[in-house]
Amino acid sequence: MEVRSVVLSPGEPYELRLTGRGARGYVWTWQVTGDADVVAVAPGPTVARAAQPGAAVELSYVVRARPPGGGRARIRFAQVRPPYPDEDPYDEFVLDVEVTPGSGGAD
Repeated sequence: MEVRSVVLSPGEPYELRLTGRGARGYVWTWQVTGDADVVAVAPGPTVARAAQPGAAVELSYVVRARPPGGGRARIRFAQVRPPYPDEDPYDEFVLDVEVTPGSGGAD
C-alpha cells in the first residue's frame, strides 16, 4: 500500500491517478477520516489512452481542499469487487491531506 502526503490551500485541487481494473470487476472506493469536512473527493476527467481490451487503465480522482481549511484528512482508496464485499481489496492507496488555514476559492 502506497501512502502519499500533500499540503493544499483552501480551494486548491489535487489530481490523483490510480490504475483501474474495471474489466476484472474492480472499482475504486474511498473513505475519508480525520477532519473529513476539509476535503471533497470526486472522479476526475477520463484519462484517454489507447488500450488493449481487458488491459488496465488509468483513472483520475480530484481531491479538493475546502474552505476555510485548517485541518487534516486521511483518504483511503481501496480497489474492490462490489459483488464480493468480504474479499480483501486488490490494491489500496492512502492520501494524507493537510489543508492550510486561510481563505480560498469557492467549493
